[in-house]
Amino acid sequence: MSGASVELWVNGDRVRARVSGGEFLAEFLREGLGLVGTKVGCGVGVCGLCTVWMDGRLVSSCLVPAVVAAGRQVWTVEGLVALAEGRVADPPPGLPPGRLVRVVQRAFVECEGLQCGICTPGQLWAACALLQEEPDPPEERLGEFLAGNLCRCTGYQGILRAVRAASREGRLAGG
Repeated sequence: MSGASVELWVNGDRVRARVSGGEFLAEFLREGLGLVGTKVGCGVGVCGLCTVWMDGRLVSSCLVPAVVAAGRQVWTVEGLVALAEGRVADPPPGLPPGRLVRVVQRAFVECEGLQCGICTPGQLWAACALLQEEPDPPEERLGEFLAGNLCRCTGYQGILRAVRAASREGRLAGG
C-alpha cells in the first residue's frame, strides 16, 4: 500500500495509520477512524461541516492533507461530546472546558438551534470557540461566527438564540 505512516492524537488517543498522499483529514477521520460526526460538504473550506479542532484552533479538515496532521492534536465533535460528559481525563490546553460544552449543547436543544444535524458539529465547535474566547460577544461577532458555518434548515435564528442563551448562562454562572 502506498502512502505515508502518520502518528497523531485524535480525541486524546494516539493513532498510527497509513494515509495516502491525496487523502484529506476529513476523509481520514470519517473513513479511516469511523468518526462520522465530521461531515464533508463543499470540499473547499467554506461550509463549516468538516470543522475540527487542531492544535488550538478550528480548521476545515477538508482542506488539511492527512499527512499534515502527523504529530498534531485533533479533536472531532465526538471528542467535544466526551469533554461535555467528563470522559476526557487530561485535555490539552485550549480545548473548551466541559462545562462550557454542556451549556452550549443544552442551549442548542432548548433554543431549537438544530434541525437535520448536518451542520451541528461545526456550529457547536464554533459556538464553543467563540464563547471561550469572548464570553459576552457583541452581535457583530455572532455574525462572524455564523459566516463559516452554513445551515440550510434553521434560518440561523435558533442558532443565534442558542449562542446568546449559552453566553447568558455562562455569565450568570460566573464563567
